[in-house]
Amino acid sequence: MTDKVTVFSEKSRLEAAFAQFNQVSGELIGAYQLLEEQVAVLNGKLAAANDELLRRAAENGALAGRLSLLLESLPAGVVEIDRNNQVVMANPASMSMLPGLAEGACWPDLHDRLLHSVGADDTFEVQAATSTRRITIQQCVLPDGSLLLLHDVTHLHQLHAALSTQEKLASMGRMAASLAHQLRTPLATAMLYAANLQHADLPDAERQRFSGKIVDRLRALEGLIQNMLGFVRSSTLTEPVSVAELFDELEAMLRPQCEVRQLTLHCMRAPQMNVVLAGERKALLSSWVALAENALSHTPVAGRLGLTLEISEGVLVFAVEDSGPGIADEIRARIFEPFFSGRVGGTGLGLAIVKKVADEMGGQVWVGRSQWEGARFEMRFNLPAKSRLDNA
Repeated sequence: MTDKVTVFSEKSRLEAAFAQFNQVSGELIGAYQLLEEQVAVLNGKLAAANDELLRRAAENGALAGRLSLLLESLPAGVVEIDRNNQVVMANPASMSMLPGLAEGACWPDLHDRLLHSVGADDTFEVQAATSTRRITIQQCVLPDGSLLLLHDVTHLHQLHAALSTQEKLASMGRMAASLAHQLRTPLATAMLYAANLQHADLPDAERQRFSGKIVDRLRALEGLIQNMLGFVRSSTLTEPVSVAELFDELEAMLRPQCEVRQLTLHCMRAPQMNVVLAGERKALLSSWVALAENALSHTPVAGRLGLTLEISEGVLVFAVEDSGPGIADEIRARIFEPFFSGRVGGTGLGLAIVKKVADEMGGQVWVGRSQWEGARFEMRFNLPAKSRLDNA
């Protein structure tokens, strides 16, 4: 009996274990099926993501190819420089502009060897084998270097020079009639005085007076011709001009004249200014003297005359101002025209020559009101970055 009970008990345990095994197996099968379903979903998502990546890679490849083609075909030069000033990339246009430019080259060495500054507006001359080019360079700072944009402005410079020549020829044509009038008046006066000298009974005192008048008229003619030659002559001489020395020389010339006319002369310049401009020293001094003489002619006795030489925001400014009546608005636009004068006896070439000298040296002339309600004339010259730092 006991054996039967034992066998029955073992059978019950086995059946219970088998039932539990079947239950666990069913759960495992269900979990496996669920896992297969999740794997299938993930495979689908992975395939879709992979297709998207492949599509984007193809688009990026096409875009990179297009950008590369554009960079190769771009007429402007593009040069990438790393933080060590080494050339990382240069497109064909930049290589054609700068002979010797190549990847891995040192940009500062290339800049010093190939580029010659011709102005303060980032314009440079590049001497090629058969010609000279003018290019502008713009720099864009990047996190790990910089990007340089090069533009060939040679043709634009040639057009500007041709336009300047045409404007000068047109101006000379307009001046011909004015010059004839300017020459005729003193010449007719000299001829009149000379005719009086033909009288045999003319007293010696009158003869001396008429001779002096003739000499004065002839000197006026000579001065007019000299001014005319100064206006039409193109300056080819380029030399380093110390503006501080020029300013001191002008002050020394003006101070005796101001003392004679009882004028108060105010001069102001930085004591350590060491700016050097490229141009013709004589022409620049003559233009400054012309501005000063123009101010003297309009300043009343016991008035004020001011000379200033300063650097403001990277611009060299030479200014002459007076306490005269100022410039009327209706003639301000014409004061730099040849043979236009706002005072009796003026030739009308002084201010025209001033503007011409400023243009030839890459500067500008500005006119406004002075601190004493008179006129203020300024000649302005943009300075290279090095000169700005030296005089900071």
